[in-house]
Amino acid sequence: MRKTEYSITSLISAFARLYHSRYDTPLIFDDFIAKDLINEKEFTNISENMVQGISFFNKEMAERLQNDPENILKWVTQIQLSPTPLARAAYCEKVLHNELMLGAKQYVILGAGLDTFCFRHPELENSLQVFEIDHPATQQFKKNKLKDTDLTIPGHLHFVPMDFTNAFSYQPLIDEGFENTKTFFSLLGVSYYLTREENASLIRNLFSHVPSGSSIVFDYADETLFTAKGTSNRVEHMVKMAAASGEPMKSCFTYQEIENQLESSGLLIYEHLAPDDINDQFFNNRTDELSAFETIHYIHAVKK
Repeated sequence: MRKTEYSITSLISAFARLYHSRYDTPLIFDDFIAKDLINEKEFTNISENMVQGISFFNKEMAERLQNDPENILKWVTQIQLSPTPLARAAYCEKVLHNELMLGAKQYVILGAGLDTFCFRHPELENSLQVFEIDHPATQQFKKNKLKDTDLTIPGHLHFVPMDFTNAFSYQPLIDEGFENTKTFFSLLGVSYYLTREENASLIRNLFSHVPSGSSIVFDYADETLFTAKGTSNRVEHMVKMAAASGEPMKSCFTYQEIENQLESSGLLIYEHLAPDDINDQFFNNRTDELSAFETIHYIHAVKK
């Protein structure tokens, strides 16, 4: 991401969650607050851009649906934009609620973007401290959006501006009240934008100030990221779109490489979901175009 710009992918991800909550059924993940952060002008602009880009995504569908912008948008969103943001959010929050029952007191969201967790779960205000970490430009973009809504920032939500792709520091977190207590981390839609070395360093640093039992959920791209095509070439398109937006994808891993990296930081894999597992758990028996993205895996790892 360019230093002074907010993350375009964070906006597109929020758009995908909003579209899903408005138009898809059944819901995989209901982000009913996304509508407050994406105004109608942005929604219309993104929709029009996606419709106009149908030839890039699929020339055959462009021909078949040339006079049907509503179904073009539905196809692009369900095939390309929505599957990963929806399923990884659903998985992460499922794990988080289990971790809360096991005593987690803090939730750190790295690369939070336009995340809405705190606003969807006001009942957790007295039991969970939430720290959103993101690039300063993206975090300011979100704050500006919140000013334009009727949403009240809850007392347990802490904004921590940080470019953790360069260096992660605990001091800004500590300044916001972070404590050495059982913590749950999410790192969604981030790992593939970091180099292997940056990923390893980040995980190692994250778990240097938290006790045993703290854990993390993250998604990663497997070793086929830069060679796989996927349904309607969507994997190839994802890589190209990321590069064009100024946020190129940089890394992919075999399962063994991920396991070794986590082991070196004192973590054990508690659960691993491959694309087929994700499809079974979140997309089973659907009648629309939504399906698990090829090459993308989910990990829940716990500090020993």
